[in-house]
Amino acid sequence: MASIRELHRQLVNKERSAVEITQETLDRITQLEPKLKSFLCVTADSALAQAHKVDAQIAAGEQIGLLAGIPIAVKDNMCTEGVPTTCASRILENFVPPYDATVVSKLQAAGAVIVGKANMDEFAMGSSTETSAYQVTANPWDLERVPGGSSGGSAAAVAAGECVVSLGSDTGGSIRQPAAFCGLVGLKPTYGLVSRYGLVAYASSLDQIGPFGRTVEDTAILLGAIAGYDPRDSTSLNVPIPDYAQALRPSLRPKGQIRIGVIKETFGVGLDSGVKEAVTKAIEQFQQLGAEIQVISCPRFRYGLPTYYIIAPSEASANLARYDGVKYGFRSQDPDNLLDMYAKTRSQGFGAEVKRRIAIGTYVLSAGYYDAYYLKAQKVRTLIKEDFEKAFSQVDVLVCPTAPTTAFKAGEKFNDPLSMYLSDLMTIPVNLAGLPALSLPCGFDDKGLPVGIQLIGNVLQESRLFQVAHAYEQSTNWHLHHPEFINF
Repeated sequence: MASIRELHRQLVNKERSAVEITQETLDRITQLEPKLKSFLCVTADSALAQAHKVDAQIAAGEQIGLLAGIPIAVKDNMCTEGVPTTCASRILENFVPPYDATVVSKLQAAGAVIVGKANMDEFAMGSSTETSAYQVTANPWDLERVPGGSSGGSAAAVAAGECVVSLGSDTGGSIRQPAAFCGLVGLKPTYGLVSRYGLVAYASSLDQIGPFGRTVEDTAILLGAIAGYDPRDSTSLNVPIPDYAQALRPSLRPKGQIRIGVIKETFGVGLDSGVKEAVTKAIEQFQQLGAEIQVISCPRFRYGLPTYYIIAPSEASANLARYDGVKYGFRSQDPDNLLDMYAKTRSQGFGAEVKRRIAIGTYVLSAGYYDAYYLKAQKVRTLIKEDFEKAFSQVDVLVCPTAPTTAFKAGEKFNDPLSMYLSDLMTIPVNLAGLPALSLPCGFDDKGLPVGIQLIGNVLQESRLFQVAHAYEQSTNWHLHHPEFINF
């Protein structure tokens, strides 16, 4: 499980070839997939073709970038030209995009080797990867448990060594929560920092693509490759992109230079004791590294969950209206008329969770309830953002647990949507405010399952998040722990 920088060194020094690294990765995928089920599609031929190109560049004496020849997985809601993009839904079962998402194009331009499309919750709606229409991904730390969601396949693939890094998307915690469950670093960037062009929309004002890695440096390198302005995305930010990896140093001194605020509202009822203990110890470690620790109140933080489950389904209701069986995707057979075709296509093509959120969204957007629900939720969203702004006038970084619990067993919450929704209690407010946030491994509970701590930054403060996370990572050994594969 070598890092991006170590693999780059091996390639440049011709100790290993890109084809060898790629073939080893593909062999590992073949070995683990029967039980892990991280991938919906493995692109072995195109991956090896890309690896051959990288080897040819090295043989010709050309300089290669850090990501050249590095095996990467991409969540299956990012368009890939000539490769199926299903969003883990039956309604897009046979959809093959005619173009690449911007992030995919950037990875290819960097010479990265895309080894496949990762499993996910259907249309990114879920917290366990159990709503996928095709398969349930297992957590590499315990095959009976979920890897989190919706980017569970992307997280499990990195944790199991089926790729070096991966891309996920985060609408309410769908990168950070799986990162915590799988013992990884996962970053949700500032809204607009990474182009959403080619990302199949769930909730457009909340969705954001971001990286998974085993280390802070790997995650920082991948973010640097995919970030940047894109004129094809109207929400894209036209700002300079720093070299995120250059900001990394193993110290937070001089003392008091970094001020960390602990969100007191996140340590109440419902927080697992093992998670609380690990996060509390991590906060003490930040203090030993030189950070100034303060307790901060974000009083509207707890309103994030109900606010999200009004706004996100409303946007989903509009975005998913395009799947009607007419233009592309699945179409029901032998309908009686046009309206019957619409009804049967959507009934047969969408899973239960997607239907539930479409129904909620359609309801709250209806004429009689728009002001009572949707408009009020948008006002609360503004108040949540104001709480963050006030907090960042006092501190540089906010911390809290990434999730209230560690990974739960498959099936445990599947038939209890409200309990499932609570998995994103700590992560959702960040999306509502458009802020960057990073989940970092900070220990294990008494079952040996990883615990994640969430670092939240102000707008475009990814470099500071990486700096704080890297200092903690280098002072601990949590990132050196890996799942045991003896039972695979």
